[in-house]
Amino acid sequence: MVLSTREIDRIIEMAWEDRTTFEAITFQFGLKEEEVIALMRREIKSKSFKMWRKRVQGRKTKHEKLRGFGKGRFKCSRQKQITHNSISKR
Repeated sequence: MVLSTREIDRIIEMAWEDRTTFEAITFQFGLKEEEVIALMRREIKSKSFKMWRKRVQGRKTKHEKLRGFGKGRFKCSRQKQITHNSISKR
């Protein structure tokens, strides 16, 4: 599979996000977890890759089956609501 630079950048961005699962990357780009790891190893600096792998290994939020919350997105209770393109005050 040939990926554009834009797609590679998006995959790296999604892989760095703590709450984006490998399954979401697979769904969107067709890459398995092992392929995402290989892409990260190839595309980012060695030190950055080691830091990312250390952070991601065993992280429950990167795997749908290990997540502690159900469907939907996690939202902090202190996160402000966005209504009509403006952030509402409390």
